[in-house]
Amino acid sequence: MDFWEGKWEASWPEGDSLGKGINRLSWVMDGKVLQENFQIHQGQGKGFKGGSFSVFQPKTNTWKQAWADNQGGYYDFTGEFTENKRIFKTAAREVNEIVFIQRMIFYDIKKDAFTWDWEQSVDGGKTWSLVWRIDYTRMTE
Repeated sequence: MDFWEGKWEASWPEGDSLGKGINRLSWVMDGKVLQENFQIHQGQGKGFKGGSFSVFQPKTNTWKQAWADNQGGYYDFTGEFTENKRIFKTAAREVNEIVFIQRMIFYDIKKDAFTWDWEQSVDGGKTWSLVWRIDYTRMTE
């Protein structure tokens, strides 16, 4: 997850305009935990703030991430890496016979840019629908 460290401009389409935010990530806790601070400053979600802690667990060879935000949101993700994708998923949760899973996918990862998708499944992960796509561009400090 070293690619993610730094300061990023985040942008996404909102009809005829763009939503925009800033995401800052840095290694903390002796360089073992990646801390994220995300804020939306333009668009429909203006004022939204959230953050996460991501950590690699050597005993299980997995990444974990905990996210919380100022809207009362909290998610617990487990990461899996394939080729040029970093995927973090929630555990399946069943409500009224619908099996929900949320996931984030980091892909098209380059030194100064990547794409991030938020997807959801209502059938236990058989199919996925896109909820939010963000284009990230690295900012100079």
